[in-house]
Amino acid sequence: MSEKNPEGNRSARERLAQQRERDKARERRRRTLIVSAAVVGVLALAAVIGLIAANAGDDDGDSGAGPVVAPSGATGKDELTIPVGASDAPSTLTIWEDFRCPVCAQFETAFRDTIAELADSGQIKVEYHLATIIDGNLGGTGSLRAANAAACAQDVGKFPAYHDVLYSNQPAEADDAFGRNSKLIELAGKVEGLDTPGFRSCVESGKHDSWVTKSDTAFRNGGFQGTPTALLNGVSVFPTKGDEQISPENLKKWVAEANKGKKPGTATPAPSAS
Repeated sequence: MSEKNPEGNRSARERLAQQRERDKARERRRRTLIVSAAVVGVLALAAVIGLIAANAGDDDGDSGAGPVVAPSGATGKDELTIPVGASDAPSTLTIWEDFRCPVCAQFETAFRDTIAELADSGQIKVEYHLATIIDGNLGGTGSLRAANAAACAQDVGKFPAYHDVLYSNQPAEADDAFGRNSKLIELAGKVEGLDTPGFRSCVESGKHDSWVTKSDTAFRNGGFQGTPTALLNGVSVFPTKGDEQISPENLKKWVAEANKGKKPGTATPAPSAS
């Protein structure tokens, strides 16, 4: 009787084990491909949904909170500009601000008198645009609520005075005090003739909320670095213009250079009450 071949049996077992491993590896690859395809499909669907949502949100530039009601006297594209000063002034200072932004308050404190002097003398017109950056960064609604209240003040020709009061009484950045309409109405008492039933109704109803949201969308789509943004005839002047640091003296110099040979503006139509 012949003896069995142990080497041959071992080789067969090894080949069988190797085949099983190859089969398992193929099955793992097959499952991986199925899972990967499913993940890619979900991500693609999410991208499509996100694109649709983004496009839908950009249709009118507001949050859907209500109709876009521009304040009285607003000008420019989509009536997103609050103008101050002579409309025929030879130069334009464009300012994007957020009433909760501490650097905006510092800018206003440093340049308020200079800007007012240049505007009052017809050297520049100032175009204010309102943003709500801090609400997005820190939460709360103070940027939105204050901007709406400022637009309500614009309705009755009180924007410049109320604008200055808001910055002079700005709370700490993380304090959302401007998110309370009662606080904004209280501050209106510092502007003669502003605290009226009409103003209170405008503030409490959020009459200009969607307009503020649309303005903020324009800011975010404008490629600006932050607030405040200040442009003299479209050229950035904050914190520098070219190699020169902004200062009251330099701002006056830059305006004088831009206005050389041009007459000061004289047309200053005031917005009527709405």
